[in-house]
Amino acid sequence: MAEEVLIPSSGKTTSHLTGSLLAVAFLTSFGSSMLYGYNLAVVNSPAVYIKDFYNKTVVNRNGTGLSEETLTLMYSLTVSVFAIGGLLGSVIVGMLVTRFGRKGTVVNTTILVFIASSLMGFSRICGSPEMVIFGRFITGIHSGISLSVVPMYLGEIAPKNLRGFLGLVPSIFIGTGVFAAQILGLHELLGKEENWPLFLSVVVVPTFIQLMLLPWFPESPRYLLIEKHNVHATITALKWYRTKCNIQAEIEEMQEEQRSLSSMETLSVWKLLLDDTVRWQVLSVVVINIGMQLSGIDAIWFYTNDIFNNAGIPAPEIQYTTAGTGIIEIIAGLIGCFTIEKLGRRPLMIGGFAMMGICSGGITLSLILQAHLSFMRYISVCCVVGIIAGFCIGPAGVPFLITAELFKQSHRPAAYIVGGSLNWLSNFTVGFVFPFLQFSVPIAQYANHQKSAGSYCYLVFGSICLSVAVYVYIVIPETKNKTFMEISRIFSKKEAILETQGLIHVDQLKLKKINGYGGLEHTSLEFDSSSSVP
Repeated sequence: MAEEVLIPSSGKTTSHLTGSLLAVAFLTSFGSSMLYGYNLAVVNSPAVYIKDFYNKTVVNRNGTGLSEETLTLMYSLTVSVFAIGGLLGSVIVGMLVTRFGRKGTVVNTTILVFIASSLMGFSRICGSPEMVIFGRFITGIHSGISLSVVPMYLGEIAPKNLRGFLGLVPSIFIGTGVFAAQILGLHELLGKEENWPLFLSVVVVPTFIQLMLLPWFPESPRYLLIEKHNVHATITALKWYRTKCNIQAEIEEMQEEQRSLSSMETLSVWKLLLDDTVRWQVLSVVVINIGMQLSGIDAIWFYTNDIFNNAGIPAPEIQYTTAGTGIIEIIAGLIGCFTIEKLGRRPLMIGGFAMMGICSGGITLSLILQAHLSFMRYISVCCVVGIIAGFCIGPAGVPFLITAELFKQSHRPAAYIVGGSLNWLSNFTVGFVFPFLQFSVPIAQYANHQKSAGSYCYLVFGSICLSVAVYVYIVIPETKNKTFMEISRIFSKKEAILETQGLIHVDQLKLKKINGYGGLEHTSLEFDSSSSVP
């Protein structure tokens, strides 16, 4: 049976993009992923107004205002509590997707958005800074869940030849969310003092649309068959999402995976970390998720205004120029989305991280020399654009897709917990440690010829980006147009070859392969040309 399943997965049989698949990808991303991008950028524009609200509220309560340090701490907490909530959301996502399913988790967690929007929207009327902070925390929980469950859901409903395309749709909407926050934050729209509560709570609109429409679509077929053992619902879901293709091949592939997991329940994070049959997959998830945040993209976004200011852009126009970077994010995301099925996952990640590494080195050079060579300030602007574009083409979305592809059903929820937790922890670390270490300072200092280690921090970011690119090139195989079982076999072969190089006895190797994650046949240890790891 296993050999028969491999025949239609060779790439000759393909499925077409249906309206149902596209609608689900847009609905889940529009009502969930876009909110993550929006909440990343929404607090930048009204920062002054929020601080003023905090100070006035404390004056009304205590008769005295806040010190500058305390006010800065409260605002920093407002910004960073989003990452703390995201970490919590990523930790509980495994439990949620096992109990409620993939689509069920997306639908049920919309209640968090309504609660958070109500808290932030009525915070000024109630005179409560605590409502703003707690609202941000709850939006972080929702984003932490969404960043894991949406790629998981789309990866499981998509046919293998469209899994990359659909898997990168959320990253496009993340960029769209950032751009929406930048546009709505303009003074002509919601960037006025009286509008900041509405500005923070408007996220309820896309979530409401998602809640009205998404329940009409089926659950993940893989979840229905492998975890719920509901063949009839699986067939119904596949017919909903497919057209003009033989769904029998997909069902057989799922049943093969189900048989390999017949004696195995959904793994916990601890069991996943102890399972040496998936150590390369786990290590790959760790590397790409940490690398995605430690690439310095958050630091670049934070200091974009300073860099543009030093480049000579008039202050009133900086907000519009910054909004222009949002357009670059969307365009780069679209390029990645429409080329991933032709180029593959590896080229987008390798190219994206390498581009970010080179441009980080360019920023260091330009910051050092721009006090002596005026044109270098424009080089720094180009490098900022290059880093943002490189990030959005691949590293922004492919790691979430890869996490779904590298693991089978029993391991996938725990893998998303590991990847998501490291992602949010790295995000929080960069946001807090980066300024305190004074890796970067306002760019104006360089114009005054003051010495600083600020420019050299980008060499650290660049080194991390290039290291991740090298790791992807050496370790992670191309997963384009492969079934989950085929991908797991690739890693089993890699494990087997490493072990035959003197690590264990041949008899032990055979036993390990029989019991191993990929179910690798003991008669074949060579890589095939289409799946070899460079």
